[in-house]
Amino acid sequence: MNALVGVDHDTIEELPGAAPLRPVPAHAAVAPRRAPRLGLGEPAPFGPLLGPFLLLLFWATGSAAGLIDSRVLPSPWATAATALELIRDGRLQTNLAVSAWRAAEGFGWGVAAGVLVALAAGLSRLGGYVFDGLVQIKRAIPVLALIPLLILWFGIGEFMKVTVIAVSVFIPIYIQTHTALRGIDLKYLELAETLGLGRWTFIRRVVLPGALPGLMTGLRFGVMSAWLALVVVEQLNATSGIGYMINLARTYVQSDVILVGLAVYALLGLVSDSVVRLAEARVLAWRRTFAR
Repeated sequence: MNALVGVDHDTIEELPGAAPLRPVPAHAAVAPRRAPRLGLGEPAPFGPLLGPFLLLLFWATGSAAGLIDSRVLPSPWATAATALELIRDGRLQTNLAVSAWRAAEGFGWGVAAGVLVALAAGLSRLGGYVFDGLVQIKRAIPVLALIPLLILWFGIGEFMKVTVIAVSVFIPIYIQTHTALRGIDLKYLELAETLGLGRWTFIRRVVLPGALPGLMTGLRFGVMSAWLALVVVEQLNATSGIGYMINLARTYVQSDVILVGLAVYALLGLVSDSVVRLAEARVLAWRRTFAR
């Protein structure tokens, strides 16, 4: 072996008959990072689409083989033809825009309220006493149970629908963010006191970055809660939206249109979850976990 890596070559005597020792460049001494032997392995580019693809394959195979009754569940090609017809008529785009705006509005208000209340309850003992018990009470009451009361308060219009979505989003955002705030390791507090950091500097430089993983998890739960609440509220006297389109199709026994609406809901949930996961990977790029 002609070179020794990481050893002071000036202190090493050459062995008789051996080739002269030559220092190894620093860049040559760094071994490439290998995936952990017990880890999950390298992620595939389109790996998350495997499950939906297998479901679609099973659906198409069952429809082609006649194992699935088309009156119960239309074939994928019949559903695609119906979707194209709805797009040509403009009904799908119009209803999709209304539903997306409802979900986005409720999601925005729910995230804002959840983060603010979580900060108040997580960073203050008094705030925790005031808010945490109230949130836990609400957590025990299903959103569906609140809908009759919200209808009495706000009527059956758009404000009630957005409120239901916002309340559904608020709970997971608050729970995850509050848990992350209260779960910050005490050693960081002790280190900040040793360095003489002020309270606002401590919150900005330590607390908020430490709570980011919880907030991102809450966003993933929250975005799904928004779509689930949207499905519910669009069944309540709606005159537009994907839920209204599904209800109208149920009246006229149009199972293919119902399936198109369900597929749209599924795609919206899948895309929005992928966007949040991508944002999580960018925001938490510094974190090394079992998944990567």
